[in-house]
Parts: sequence; structure tokens; C-alpha cells
Amino acid sequence: MIKIHLRLLIVMCSFSLFAQDYFPSNSGVIANNTNYTALTNAKIHVSASEVIDNGTLLIKEGKVISVGKSVSIPKNTTTIDLEGKEIYPSFIDIYTSFGVKKPKRATGNLPQYEASRSGFYWNDHIMPEQDVMASFKYDDKAASEMHKLGFGVVNTHMPDGIVRGTGALIALNNNADNSMRVIDGETAQHLSFSKSVASRQSYPSSLMGSMALLRQMYNDAKWYADGNIDTRDLSLEALNGNKNLLQIFEANGRANVMRADKVGDQFNIQYTIVGGGDEYERIDEIKSTNATLILPIDFQLAYDVDNAFLAKTLSLSDMRAWNQEPHNPRILSENGVTYALTTHGLKSKKSFINNLMKAIESGLSKQKALEALTTVPAQLLGKSNELGTLKAGSYANFLITSGDIFDKKTKLYENWVQGTPHVISDMTITDIDGDYNFKLAGKLYQLNISGSSSKPSVKLVSGKNELGTKMNYKNDWVTMTFKTADTSKTEFIRIAASPSSGKSLSGKATMPNGNEYSFYASSEVKSANAEGEKGKKGENAKTKDAYMSPVTYPNMAYGFTENPKAETILFKNATIWTNEGDGVLENSDLLIKDGKIAKVGKDLNARNAKVIDASGKHITAGIIDEHSHIGAVSINEGGHNSSAEVTIEDVLDDEDIDIYRNLAGGVTSIQILHGSANPIGGRSAIIKLKWGESVDNLVYDNSPKFIKFALGENVKQSRSRFNVRFPQSRMGVEQVYMDYFSRAKAYDDLKKSGKTYRKDTEMEVLAEILNKERFISCHSYVQSEINMLMKVAEKFDFNINTFTHILEGYKVADKMKAHGVGGSTFSDWWAYKYEVNDAIPYNAAIMHKVGVVTAINSDDAEMSRRLNQEAAKSIKYGGVSEEDALKFVTLNPAKLLHLDERVGSIKVGKDADVVLWSDHPLSVYAKAEKTIIEGVTYFDIEKDKKMREAIKKEKSTLVNMMLQDKNKGLKTQPVKKKEKVLLHCDSMDFNTTEK
Repeated sequence: MIKIHLRLLIVMCSFSLFAQDYFPSNSGVIANNTNYTALTNAKIHVSASEVIDNGTLLIKEGKVISVGKSVSIPKNTTTIDLEGKEIYPSFIDIYTSFGVKKPKRATGNLPQYEASRSGFYWNDHIMPEQDVMASFKYDDKAASEMHKLGFGVVNTHMPDGIVRGTGALIALNNNADNSMRVIDGETAQHLSFSKSVASRQSYPSSLMGSMALLRQMYNDAKWYADGNIDTRDLSLEALNGNKNLLQIFEANGRANVMRADKVGDQFNIQYTIVGGGDEYERIDEIKSTNATLILPIDFQLAYDVDNAFLAKTLSLSDMRAWNQEPHNPRILSENGVTYALTTHGLKSKKSFINNLMKAIESGLSKQKALEALTTVPAQLLGKSNELGTLKAGSYANFLITSGDIFDKKTKLYENWVQGTPHVISDMTITDIDGDYNFKLAGKLYQLNISGSSSKPSVKLVSGKNELGTKMNYKNDWVTMTFKTADTSKTEFIRIAASPSSGKSLSGKATMPNGNEYSFYASSEVKSANAEGEKGKKGENAKTKDAYMSPVTYPNMAYGFTENPKAETILFKNATIWTNEGDGVLENSDLLIKDGKIAKVGKDLNARNAKVIDASGKHITAGIIDEHSHIGAVSINEGGHNSSAEVTIEDVLDDEDIDIYRNLAGGVTSIQILHGSANPIGGRSAIIKLKWGESVDNLVYDNSPKFIKFALGENVKQSRSRFNVRFPQSRMGVEQVYMDYFSRAKAYDDLKKSGKTYRKDTEMEVLAEILNKERFISCHSYVQSEINMLMKVAEKFDFNINTFTHILEGYKVADKMKAHGVGGSTFSDWWAYKYEVNDAIPYNAAIMHKVGVVTAINSDDAEMSRRLNQEAAKSIKYGGVSEEDALKFVTLNPAKLLHLDERVGSIKVGKDADVVLWSDHPLSVYAKAEKTIIEGVTYFDIEKDKKMREAIKKEKSTLVNMMLQDKNKGLKTQPVKKKEKVLLHCDSMDFNTTEK
């Protein structure tokens, strides 16, 4: 039996062990403890894959000397007998901010456009020079909390900024000082997409801005390293100095994991990425990154769904997340993705163990769990010889437990860090936790005891009554007082008992009248072997039977269980609107094969084709929206007056339900434009609405290059309370263009000269415009500014491609035609702000009749679902023909996007992007029955009906499971209705990184 004074001796000796031997001492003589400590007769988990039964662990001076079955124990060794106990390597949390306070948020009202520091990088949010040790302060209380979870070492960093500087590896040794605790003061460089709270510098104001800033930073670091800058930049020096460290990127979600990896790949950097627990949604994509993940296990609580009306507002994706997230570690392991587990993201670290157990119940193997907490983080940190195992030479960081560490009934007794014990539960006290039955004076009682080795808790029930009970457990004696079941009297029964073999309690019970009875409480306990077998069977059974909602693509309502494939389809007897010289063909057939329009005509036949009778129905080319903001999580980068360096392709959202809703309205392609926060906006993304595909598969192959410019009130911040950014007038907007194009020309000339130059993504993009390799879509309203921009373009010998909105286009249609610019406008919007007071619904018809390529766009997630009806308005306002009106949302936008050789009309050889309508396509009664892209049916009105039933059924299943959780007494979270935020030209996300 271990004696308390022995443990105190080890702790006291540790103080001298961890004193720095070259420091003077004024408190007594200097004496270092060099004694050995042997922990014997334990089941020792040397690593996740190596176990020694009845082994001995020999340690000295905070390190493991030897481990095995036959370890030679030197004389004068302190021996601790751990018969019946197990030893594990202590856990490592590779991603924390332990001992570090996040800086206070900067205050002020006015935007800050320039950096606040000199001698550093031009952006305050880039701080690779930051050393976490400068702000580190050891936190005994937080360390003790981590001890209880099994952690002995943490990697800590400053959780602030886009580039956050270096982290440090800290041993959670409460009996040492930093000279011993700091295992490594420079372990990793930390990065994220989130700005520093300590600076109000506006740029970046978006997720895509953060990505662009990181790219420019890496370009500048190389330029600096090559000796091309005469001045000092301490940030770039630090960035280059840190490049051989582990690079840890906080992504906090599947989509951002892919975005971070995309940036890293561009510069041959393999990030270790902090995930978000939703990686299972696109496991093949995650696997393709080859990244090691740091995995939070912040699983959602079940929702409180007692209120059926509130429960209806829950989205299927939120309900699935509760059910699916615990399976994420298992799925990653099954797919060969390496990861370390972390407490990061937990509101309460106490939930870590429960969530870990939930992951194991959901199929995660115990070996993989232990690896993710020990050997994997050690390997990532380059400390495999010192941490993560109990091999000779490693730190004496280990846990002493009552049994299998991943068994809910197992007690963690001690957490040794650098050879110093931190007692969690006193293992000298007999464990009396469990359920007991006893009988007194003819009454039956059920007793539950928990936490007996630390803070005992007791629950006593007789019949249906829970009795008020107080218990004390000290020196192997239980004293308990409880109220009798007779509520009409205030009487108490007192018990004094001691534990005996076989997990029972025996002693005396004193009744309210003073009579004494013998007391005996029994608890049925299985043998260790039987418990082990039960555990194995139970684990397998849970793994097999645990229900997991099926993952769909995307993983939400209306997602596909398997992505649809291209088919050979033959439509018979349809009215086909070709948008070509053939015009509208009555009672004709259309053959789709290999994703292309194969044949158009009458009486067609095709072997193995799926034949669809389209009698009385209409087929058109898929609708194309030239101006959209759906399918992205970020629209504006407004931190500068030019953001040509950003691209919407970085922030595509394959889970936006508006993609599916647009398919239901016959839309097949869209241009997602940057917003209108600045005169020179970001680059566009032109995508096909391939619902269920990953973001990379949405973007057009060999997509034409576009960029968004903007004029008018938005860019000069007319409605801003703090409009201090240049330009603040329409004249200033012109000067922005002149300045940037002049600089871009100088940049391009230098680049073409063959001389060395600093790569500037913003200038590269603007040079593409000058070289007629990139096209401009410009947000525009007032004729004076429309004229101005055409003149600026002509001065630099290029053309504007499209004026979008262009509500005063009817005033300058002749000049637009002469310049060669198209117009993409609203059908009948006017008077919604001052600069559109002169808008008229005849605008599209007038531009079209003058000879301007004219399209109708939406700029709105709702309107884009009925663009066919918007186009029809031009028949009323201006007498446009039906065929030309349909072209406003099909062929003409294809021409504006330089895609008319591929889409926009029904012509042999073009992509099979078509819509089957129930009625005349310009009618308010027309429904898109099938929307097909490259021969794949992404929307089918009949399948949609079946999906709705499947969604209803799945939600009912999940509601019942949540009710079961609540009935078990598990915590729940309230239902909060979520409103989808629709993005527009003026939407700002202020560096949102949730997606």
C-alpha cells in the first residue's frame, strides 16, 4: 500500500530537482535529488501499440530510465507498488493558448487604413515576429484542470492575428518553474484567416482578403529574402526565419481547411491544419490535402425539441451535425488521415473526456484515440524521442489509472509530469463508487455513490422517493445520514460502515428511535476479465448499431446520397427554343449524349437512351445570370479602394441552398461578382450550378477572366458615417482608375523588360486588363460616370466588357455600342436610391434595339429563381420579341461572359445545359421540371417531391433520438431559428471565417 508521506517526499524532492543548478540559493543548502523511483506491477502502455503486463517503470530526474518486465532496480530506489493499476503516457494538446491572454480589442470609431507600426510589415495583422514567451504566464489553475483530463504537455500560442508568431511547448509541472517547464520555446509558426483584435486596420475585411494578404506576404518574403529591399522589415525577417518550423493553420471548418491548403500548396507549404469537426462531409477532399489535422471534438448538444413548432425551424444540416460529428474521428482514421486531438474550441474543457468517449462509442478505436493524444502530436512537434511514449530517455510524463483509460468507469489517480506527481484522486482510498442495495426495517433502498476518491456524491432512493442524504468518506469509513421516507416526520437514519472485499459496505445503522441494526449494502461486481469481455463486445455492438445519418452531397437537405451521373437522354415531341437560326421548333426531339447536345430534329432515335416524352412541354437553354452573389461566403473586400488581388473563387460555398433553388428556376450558370465596396473590386467566379459537387468542380474549365469595377454612391461611401477613405467624390473615382492603370502599365513594362520586379498580385490583375486578358463588369448607374469609364479605358487602349445594372444605359446606348460594351440590367427596378431616380423599365429594350448586347440579371438570390419572368417583362416594356426576350437570360449573358461557344443556345456540340419547362418558358405558370447541366440532371421536380418526404422522415428520426437524450438526463441546447443572410453588392462580412 502506498503511504502518503512517500508521495510528499517525491514532491518535495522535485523542488530541488527543478531548481537551476547555477542559481544562487539564500534559503538553505543546495541539494539535488538523484534518487530513482520505480513503479512496479503495473500494466504499462509504453505507447499506443506497445503494452507490458506486470511491468516496471523506472524514472530518475524527470526522465524514464527503463521500462519492462525485468527492470533492475537500484539500491535506495523509492518503490511504488501499482498492482491492479495501469500506466499510460500523458496526453499532449498541440493547440492551446495556455497561459496567454488575448490582447484587448482596439477601440475607436474611424477606420484605420494604414499600419500602426514602423519597421514591420505594412499590415498589422501579420505578426510572425511575435514570441509567445513574451506574454506567457504559467497558470496553475488551468494546468490542474488539464491534469484532470490527462494532459501533461501543451503547445501554446498567441491566438490573435493572421500570422501569429511562434508557439512554445510547456510541461504542466506545477512544482517547477519555467526553466524546466519550457520544453521548447519555439515550436511552430501559427496562422489563421482572422484579423488581430489589437489593431483596427481595415484590410483585410473579408475571408478572401485574408487569403490574398497571405499570398502577397509570401511573395514579399521571398523578395525580401533575395535582398531586394534596402530597409528592414522585422516581420518578413521573422517569417523567413520561421519557415522551417511546423506551420499550424487554424481553419476551424472543412471548407477553410481546403482554403488553407490551397494557399499552402501555392507556396509549397504543407500546413498542419486545425479542423472544425465536419471533415467527414467531404472526406475524399480532406484526404487529398495530405495534411495532418488538429481535431477539435466540440460536439454539438442535442436540441431541446419538446416544442414541436420550434423543432420545425431546425435545419436538417444542424440536426445531422449533432448526430454525425462524433463519427468524424472514426471516418478520418478509416480513410488514413492523420490527426491529433485537441481541447481547442470547447466552451468547457470538462466536456473533453465525455466527447472523447462519445467518439469511441461511435467507432473510433482506442489505439487511434491514444495515438492522437500522444505519439501523433509528439511527432508533429519533432519530440518523438522525448514525448508521447514511455520509452527510455523520454520525459517521465505518465498517468496512473484504475484500468482502461477509455473506460467511463476508470479513475485517473495521478498525472506525473517530468517525474512530479499531481494527484487527481487518492488511490490509497478504497474505491467505493457504484450502485448498492440494502434493506432496513423492512424497507428496500438503492444507493449510488460516485467520486468517492475525491469529492463523494450520493443518491439514495426508496420506492419512488429520493431521500435527502449527506455522506462523508474518510479513512475507509463511510458515515451517512438520511431522512426517512415518512414525510410527515423529520427523522433521520445514521449509518457507519466500512468497505469490504467484494465491493460491499458493512457496519451499523442507527434508527430514529435509537435502535441499532447490522448494516450491509451489496453491489454486484463482475470479474475484471468479464468486464473486459463485456467492454469489447459492448464497443463492437455500439460501433455496429450506432445510427449515423447518411452523409449527402452537400450534407444538408436536398443533398444527393451519390452525385448524379451524365446520361444519354432523348426528349421527344417538345417545343425547342434553340436561340439559333432555326428559331423555335415545334414537336421536335433533342438528344443529349456525353454531356453535349448530340442531335436536334424530328423522329430521332438513340440506343440505350433514356426517353422522355416532352409533349406539350418546352425545352430551352439553361438560364445564365450575369450578376449574382449566391454560392459565396464573402462578397466584398472593402479594406482598400482597390481589391483586384482578391477572388471570389477562394470563397465559393458548395452548401448554399440557393444553388439548388436556382436550379429549380432553370438557372444553370452564374457569374458571382465581387461587391461594389470599392472602385476596383475583386475577380469573379463563373460557375455552373452543379449541386453536390465540390467548389473546384463548380468553376468553368478554362473560365474567362473577369473582374468587378464599380461606380457611384457605394464606392464613394455616400451613406457611410465614417467616409474617410479616398475617393469621396465621383471625380475622385476617376483619379483612382487613372492612378492604378498608370501604375499597372509601369509594372507591366518592368515585368516585360526582363528586369527583377516585386510580384504584386493586384498589379498583375490590372495588367491583364491592359493586355486584354481580363474583362471588366462594372456596377454603374449614372450616365456621366458611364461615359467617364469608357474614356479612361480608351486612354489605356482597352474596352469595358459589361456595364451591369446600367439603369441609365438608355441615355448612352449609342456610345455603348460604339465602345463595344454590353449591358446587363434589371427588368423594372427604379427609385430605390437617389442615383437610380432616372431608371425606366424600357431600358433593356432600348439598349437592345440600338444594338447593345443586352441581358437581364438578378443581383438577388430570390429574383434569380424567376429570371425567365424578369425577361418576359421586356415584351411588355418595349415590345421585344419572345425569342429575343428569352435570349436576355440565355444567349446574351453567355456572349457577355464569352461563353457563347459553349452555352446559351441549343446547338449540336454545345454543352447540354438545358431546361425542360412545363409551359411556355416566359409564362408565370411555367415550372422547371428538369434542369440539366452537361447531361446530368441536377434538379428533377419529381425527385424533389421524394426528397421532401425523405427529409421529413429523417428529421423525425433525429427528433426522436434527441428526445431520448433529454430523457436520459443529458444536456440539450435551445432551438434558435436561423435566418439565411442573402448577400448583395453592399454586403460586408468583416472577415467572417465560419464557412
